[in-house]
Amino acid sequence: MRSLFWDLAERVERIDALDRFSRPVRSVVYQLVPSGTPVKELLSGTWLGHPLHPVLTDVVLGSWTSAAMLDVVGGRDTRKAAQRLIGLGVLAAVPTAAAGFADWSDLRAEPQRVGLVHATGNVSALALMALSWNARRRGKGIRGRLYAMLGMAAGLGSAWLGGHLSFGRGVGVNQTAFEALPSGWHPATSLEALPEGKPTRADVDGTGILLYRHDGEIDAIADRCSHRGCPLHKGTINDDHSVTCPCHMSTFRLSDGAILRGPASAPQPSYQTRVRDGRVEVRTRA
Repeated sequence: MRSLFWDLAERVERIDALDRFSRPVRSVVYQLVPSGTPVKELLSGTWLGHPLHPVLTDVVLGSWTSAAMLDVVGGRDTRKAAQRLIGLGVLAAVPTAAAGFADWSDLRAEPQRVGLVHATGNVSALALMALSWNARRRGKGIRGRLYAMLGMAAGLGSAWLGGHLSFGRGVGVNQTAFEALPSGWHPATSLEALPEGKPTRADVDGTGILLYRHDGEIDAIADRCSHRGCPLHKGTINDDHSVTCPCHMSTFRLSDGAILRGPASAPQPSYQTRVRDGRVEVRTRA
């Protein structure tokens, strides 16, 4: 049985009219946060080891939820604390939105449409919570609580769409998380089919592997970029024996898959190689 909410999200994905709004917003984001820059790495969570946006959303929703609980079960003595929690969530929403837009700009069309509706819901929640804080500051507690209730409703609906993007469409998930080779050595290709200095893709037990032969050595890492799944063998090989993804410019060291430049936040799986009887074999690196 299909979930009603899943059907709703898929309907949003099919609304082509949203593209007329997505394109100009994405253009602005690209100008403010270009790929391959320190700001992009910061907002993408390259330094953190996983995307930054979900971490920041916990601060926003946690603050607003705590304020809502004080509104329901607290008394006169907790009104100031609830106001401060609302204000904390409003302040935290600014970097949260920045990180979210940095991630959103790298999505393909269908999830980007859902992301645009998700962002619209978040902006609505932020505006309502800002109104709530201002009303409370002016002593209009009932109006402040009403704004907060509406803001929480908008925020929770938007959060569900964010969950659909993460858990339903794999946005922000390490794209190589489920790619693993069985133990032992596995044939990848013949040595003759692996030209010197040219990235080559090989399929090993259903896993795509990027092979690169140079200076008598053969490097091997997962071909599917951990950031958004783009094929690394179509990327650029750099002088320092690294590869730059053709889609969003994440750069990985070929010898061990380490991240040299974001926005990727997860390194590439790396493989050991050897040549036996003219065949190149690979196995998972410990």
